[in-house]
Amino acid sequence: MTEVQIATPRDAYEMLLAGNQRFVTGTPEHPNQDAARRTEVAPAQSPFAVLFGCSDSRLAAEIIFDRGLGDLFVVRTAGHVMGPEVLGSIEYGVSVLGAPLVVVLGHDACGAVAATRSAVEDGTTAGGYVRDVIERVTPSVLAVRAAGRTEDQDFIAEHIRHTVDLLLDRSRVLAEAVDARRAAVVGLSYRLADGTAQLVTVRGLDDVAADLAS
Repeated sequence: MTEVQIATPRDAYEMLLAGNQRFVTGTPEHPNQDAARRTEVAPAQSPFAVLFGCSDSRLAAEIIFDRGLGDLFVVRTAGHVMGPEVLGSIEYGVSVLGAPLVVVLGHDACGAVAATRSAVEDGTTAGGYVRDVIERVTPSVLAVRAAGRTEDQDFIAEHIRHTVDLLLDRSRVLAEAVDARRAAVVGLSYRLADGTAQLVTVRGLDDVAADLAS
């Protein structure tokens, strides 16, 4: 099942949400998952979105958004924390591959956020490089606590917003693409129980941002 290349950030966003809706309702089309598509994309790739998400095993991007080969350029780390490799990968997806949309995908019951909350509230700590993950999530947890909020969804949403802000602050390539309206960045929160991806924050899609603020 071959589809035309997505030209605009809005088109890419709508295609992604449409796929998630099919997944939620149990009517997936499994597009671009056959031998013909495999042959088509073997020479080159042109994904319509870069997906930067949590590594959680329940967050398989192509499944929950009902996509296939060559559709999504996926970067995943625990708690969607970022370093130079992540930034370089996202910039590659936008500036080299031409993807018009970047998605930051968080989710409820995130282990990285829960571990960070425990570290902040109880002084518990982790060994090895897990400690580095916790340190990178800590600013989000502290911001929510400072605002007096306590619900899990508040911590998840804040960490998604923080990640989007950090992406645009650290990546000049991405920030310039968004300013020029060549790309947009959205933050989505995935609900494990019902499979829905809810919009948390958006940059570069003014009408979507207006709907979110209303």
